[in-house]
Amino acid sequence: MSEGYEGYGGGAAPDRTGQAEAFDAIGARYDEAFPHKEGQLAAGEWLAKTLPPGSRVLDVGCGTGVPTARQLVDAGHTVVGVDLSATMLGLARRNVPEGEFHQRDIAGLRAEGPGGLGTFDGITCFFTLLMLPRAEIPHALARLRSLLRPGGLLSLSMVEADLDDTAIPFLGRTIRVSGFRRDALREVVGAAGLDIAGEDAYAYEPAGPDAHPEHQLFLNCRRA
Repeated sequence: MSEGYEGYGGGAAPDRTGQAEAFDAIGARYDEAFPHKEGQLAAGEWLAKTLPPGSRVLDVGCGTGVPTARQLVDAGHTVVGVDLSATMLGLARRNVPEGEFHQRDIAGLRAEGPGGLGTFDGITCFFTLLMLPRAEIPHALARLRSLLRPGGLLSLSMVEADLDDTAIPFLGRTIRVSGFRRDALREVVGAAGLDIAGEDAYAYEPAGPDAHPEHQLFLNCRRA
């Protein structure tokens, strides 16, 4: 298993069992707590329209497949989704039967070799980087860049916050999250070899009783 993590944060496979179990338990309640996804839909639309027709797209942290995988498939693209949660993947396969879905950690994604997914014209990574310690995020961005074909597009989002691997209550469970202020996020993305082509920010208040208002940042990027 360690082979899949070579060059990522010292080569050790991170243990994210707790995160996976939390999202297994949350299941479909995630979409109920986050019913308004204007920012994610807008970023997905940018990717769907900017990519050549019939592009191959990787949805990292695909969740239930709604809205992003569904949106991209409906636009005529081929979608491969990955997620830590088996429950979320089951929902994604039901919601987007045209897609291809795998249970993978972002740290183990690779184009070639055992379990290799190949390369992609586009990648979405909506709120998935939140689940990593800050020290891992540059490695994860470099890994995603390596999966992009030259000139490929990456659309990502984060919650704007000065947090590093901080435990927070989330839909009755505890998860660990990280975040950056806006300028720091731009710097990390640029250092990973990604040019920022566009940027949007949204104020958002989730419907969950223990969820707090947040500012969501969306960056539309191109492999430099």
